[in-house]
Amino acid sequence: MLSISMQFVSLPVACYITAIILALAKISEAAETITRYEVINDSMNLVSAGGKFKLGFFRPGNSENRYLGIWFNIPIQTIVWVANRNIPLNDSSGVLKIGDDGNLILVGHTESKIWSTNIQNMSSNITIAQLLDSGNLVLRDEKTQTYVWQSFDYPSDTLLAGMKFGWNLRTGLNRNLTSWKSADDPSPGDFSYAVDLHELPQTLLRRNSVKLFRGVPWDGLQLSGDRAKLNHVFKTNFINNSEEVYYQYDLYDLNDNLTTLVLTYSGVLQRLIWNNQSLEWFPLTKHPGDPCESYGQCGPNAICTVNDARVCSCLAGYMPKSSEQWAIPLWSGGCVRKKPLNCPKGEGFIELKGVEIPDLRQFRSNTNMTLKECRVECLKNCSCTAYANSNTAGDGRGCLLSYGNLIDIRLVALSAKQNLYIRVTASELDSPKKKQFVLVMVAASVASVLLLLASCIIWKKRTQGKLAFHHWKNSFVKSSE
Repeated sequence: MLSISMQFVSLPVACYITAIILALAKISEAAETITRYEVINDSMNLVSAGGKFKLGFFRPGNSENRYLGIWFNIPIQTIVWVANRNIPLNDSSGVLKIGDDGNLILVGHTESKIWSTNIQNMSSNITIAQLLDSGNLVLRDEKTQTYVWQSFDYPSDTLLAGMKFGWNLRTGLNRNLTSWKSADDPSPGDFSYAVDLHELPQTLLRRNSVKLFRGVPWDGLQLSGDRAKLNHVFKTNFINNSEEVYYQYDLYDLNDNLTTLVLTYSGVLQRLIWNNQSLEWFPLTKHPGDPCESYGQCGPNAICTVNDARVCSCLAGYMPKSSEQWAIPLWSGGCVRKKPLNCPKGEGFIELKGVEIPDLRQFRSNTNMTLKECRVECLKNCSCTAYANSNTAGDGRGCLLSYGNLIDIRLVALSAKQNLYIRVTASELDSPKKKQFVLVMVAASVASVLLLLASCIIWKKRTQGKLAFHHWKNSFVKSSE
């Protein structure tokens, strides 16, 4: 009798509990936040408010390990951020929750901490985690609503629209990309892409410590060069001040376009855009993409030209270090001076128009100098090999002085604003007297030719006139007879 009563009561209770579980499961799938008393386990997801991104656990490729990550909410799972890159879960016991101190933590089956936001001395331990429609996972103070941590500050291998790529100079935070080790392993690989802060900022792709690709440099106004041209998908921005130095891109159409910049495990920096019709990623750009994008392709003191059959050529006043190697062609040895500088006897500069300036680590800068003052300053020092304008904006003040080899020069377009002035010996220059002499000789030659031509025309006309007169005279005599 008792058992029958219990069964009778348990049926509606069981249905009620089941309904609650299903409702909670539905809520958990649609939720965008985690509060202190909520968790995300291996079978649950956070979904951003607009449905663009998901956060949850995944298994990459053929790996048996589990990771906590963020991905686009599209048919092809595309991971954009990984929390526990270095410490994978070997089962499905992972749980994401907010700890007693307010930090967001990932724990395994023994409650051991796998990963944490690890913010020290928070003003409040009452926090909320939220997945934004930008793909940014934020931890915010529930009272002040300020962010105490965000995933955008700790990128993996992917740069999303709105992310800051570069430095917070006040805190020393360096936001950079690091490739996966392989398609099955999101732990940090050999390749990195970061903003280099030496003198003027520039971006560098490295394999460990070896430079592979140098992104377009900052010319004081914009990212210079043909690779920085605007398009109809996204716009770029670069901030360079006393507090921050970072690159950022934003979409023109926030509703239709999904795009990403990813550093692949093979070391290629690739920009992709999602095609909603074919449901696949379409490549927009990749770097290095042509021979001239490979760092130092032509070696020191040479220039790389994409559309030129020989690709590499020595700068004015320089010759191949090894003619035999250049004939192969093998250009990595670069070029050396034809004649040593005889400072300061008649030396000057030859202007190289429309280039991306060389690796900025070879330069020193002075933000107050004009271009003319920059030239004078370079002439004062026999070690100065070239100079350029570091700021093409405003009044153009800003001087770059090179005191070494010129490495990684790429010809862009003659219409580009950035020019490079290369120091050469007097013999490489046409002196004013020589130029004046040449002009006089050319003028004299032209005058002589014109005078000779005029004389020939006059002589011809006179000859024709005499012949006509004699012909008329003879005709007249005959008619008189």
